[in-house]
Amino acid sequence: MNILFTICGRSGSKGLKNKNLKKLNGIPLVYYTLSAIKLYQEAHPEDDVTVAVNTDSRELLEMIRVQKAIFNIREVERKEELAGDRTAKVEVVKDTYFECRKQMIFDAVVDLDLTSPMRKLGDIEAAVKALKEDKECDLVFSVVPARRSPYFNMVEKQKQYYRKICPSHYTARQEAPAVYELNASIYAYAPEFLEKKIDKTILEYNCGIVEMKDYLVLDIDSEEDFVLMSVLIGYFGQKDKELRRVIALAKEL
Repeated sequence: MNILFTICGRSGSKGLKNKNLKKLNGIPLVYYTLSAIKLYQEAHPEDDVTVAVNTDSRELLEMIRVQKAIFNIREVERKEELAGDRTAKVEVVKDTYFECRKQMIFDAVVDLDLTSPMRKLGDIEAAVKALKEDKECDLVFSVVPARRSPYFNMVEKQKQYYRKICPSHYTARQEAPAVYELNASIYAYAPEFLEKKIDKTILEYNCGIVEMKDYLVLDIDSEEDFVLMSVLIGYFGQKDKELRRVIALAKEL
């Protein structure tokens, strides 16, 4: 397979300033993502892997450029019209794909969020496999089991009072349908999907999921999130063999 891995990161950040440039436990945050891609390359030598970086951050590019001896890296400049706060990330991934498609045809496009450092090889493999095996699937994304259920213990304001988001007669959470939270770590897209007009949110198309560990739901949007992620990766990096591989390789980059 020809696989395009995309890493999309803007300069600056509204929640946590310059979070894409930060070091997590002494390692540049983006190196955890590059480490996971490297582990995929080593495990699947039959696949042709391209890494594309879409950014308007010169500092982030410099961090990644020094790894060109290890990775086949394409640089895609972030277009001004795609750098806004309300721009859907899939539009950035599409733009990256179209730029890279000029030189190669791809079988899958896998976007890895660089603020998700606890992603492991098996998580990526599961997403690629799920996309490959279902020809009707537009995209596969990573999720974790939801801690709350809209059928049972999540509410929203309806006029003056608050009620369940999804009306139901369930009396126990275990009775309600299984629901999941997107953890914004992995999105594997079918190229055919990216080539068509996407005029709805991606969740309204044919989506598949791969389930990740519950603690991987954390989004880094504040200094407190960053501190908590540092603690989590320090702890689980000792407990989890596969995560330890990601960390060890990230240190070597």
